[in-house]
Amino acid sequence: MPKRFRLTRRLSVAMTEDGYRGLRRFAGEAGLDEGEALSFLFEHFDSVTDSETLAHRLRLFNAELEARKR
Repeated sequence: MPKRFRLTRRLSVAMTEDGYRGLRRFAGEAGLDEGEALSFLFEHFDSVTDSETLAHRLRLFNAELEARKR
């Protein structure tokens, strides 16, 4: 029997406009709402990311973070 999909956690998040546009685009293409899309991405994080690319992109993001906050 399949598990019933319930959104049991509520999370207030702050994200960049670019990040939110990407989330909305992904959710729309997948036929999900934003909460369902985030749940999918985090439940399947290891299979939807390339660990080498992720580490590189994270370094770049962290390097630019302070400048982006201004």
